[in-house]
Amino acid sequence: MSRMVGTISRGIRCPIIRQGDDLAQIVTDSVLEAAASEGFSLRDRDVIAITESVVARAQGNYCSVENIAADIKAKLGSDTIGILFPILSRNRFAICLRGIAKACKKLVILLSYPSDEVGNELITLDQLDESGVNPYSDVLTEAQFIETFGRPRHPFTGMDYVAYYRELAESCGAQVEILFGNHAHQILPYADHLINCDIHTRRRTKRLLEKAGAKKVLSLDEIMDAPIEGSGYNADFGLLGSNKATEDTVKLFPRDAQPLVEDIQNRVLQACGKYVEVMVYGDGAFKDPQGKIWELADPMVAPFFTEGLKGTPNELKLKYLADNDFAGLSGQALKDAISESIRKKDADLVGNMASEGTTPRQLTDLIGSLCDLTSGSGDKGTPVVLIQGYFDNYTNE
Repeated sequence: MSRMVGTISRGIRCPIIRQGDDLAQIVTDSVLEAAASEGFSLRDRDVIAITESVVARAQGNYCSVENIAADIKAKLGSDTIGILFPILSRNRFAICLRGIAKACKKLVILLSYPSDEVGNELITLDQLDESGVNPYSDVLTEAQFIETFGRPRHPFTGMDYVAYYRELAESCGAQVEILFGNHAHQILPYADHLINCDIHTRRRTKRLLEKAGAKKVLSLDEIMDAPIEGSGYNADFGLLGSNKATEDTVKLFPRDAQPLVEDIQNRVLQACGKYVEVMVYGDGAFKDPQGKIWELADPMVAPFFTEGLKGTPNELKLKYLADNDFAGLSGQALKDAISESIRKKDADLVGNMASEGTTPRQLTDLIGSLCDLTSGSGDKGTPVVLIQGYFDNYTNE
């Protein structure tokens, strides 16, 4: 009988990971034990994915509010610092904000509106339409924003992020001024020593600020890019991808984990003779249809992965073939014709109408999104995901 199951994604339960743990051994053992207990076997080209959180935790890649403040003081050295386009998040930015506030006497915050970069709304588009405010040109003070929109709360968390960010910064001793605008240069009348906090547009924002006359500009990836008094760090991403650990520390995005994924690949090969692919994943790239939030606060979906996960899918669209090339066939004849097309497909289908509608994203981004949805972010206890059959197609038996 033909195989009736395609891609399978399994969350793999693991022990709670602590700093210094042998993560490669824990992941390998957990996957093999899951296979034995659930009665399935590993196959070549299965994918083992590990959430970035446990990788960073095993590395001990943490830094403190004081470390952040010291780094910023050394690099910016100004009594007044402006930050622009931070995301609205207790988990992702609040502790970073405390570190920034401790580094200066006055903090100017430019918030984008109606939402932040990843879709967290300060106000709805309907509220914006009714207000007559032009988000492409208008800069609002905090008082003007409150007069126009009141004190809106985040639809999911119930947080008044404007008040929350003000209170956090003031609790660290900084005088705070909050503005609302969508162009980087709009902060320059208020501060010229700046930190642009946007994630995926950071290089453009920094370039525009420097061109407009800012004296010093740092992006978040340039803060904590080296250790401060023995702290953790990330040379590539700095504070980008960090998460709240405690009220005074953040866990940074993992670093130097290419040897880890290759080690796990080798351990599985030695244990059961199967050549699997391995990756570290962070946020997937999907949008919540109700809250309008993009799950993409990490600087990239997959910072580390084995060689076989490079590239993009090269797939034919079955429904296109069924409705066009083989519209006159049905049953076994249709199955045979489509199977033969798949077997003979070109190595590169770019521009081929029969591949239209297949998702032209990186394999690691697609698989990372699947992993992020599988593992969740709460109490599932499955920081490792095993994906089987991802590289199969209609012809695999």
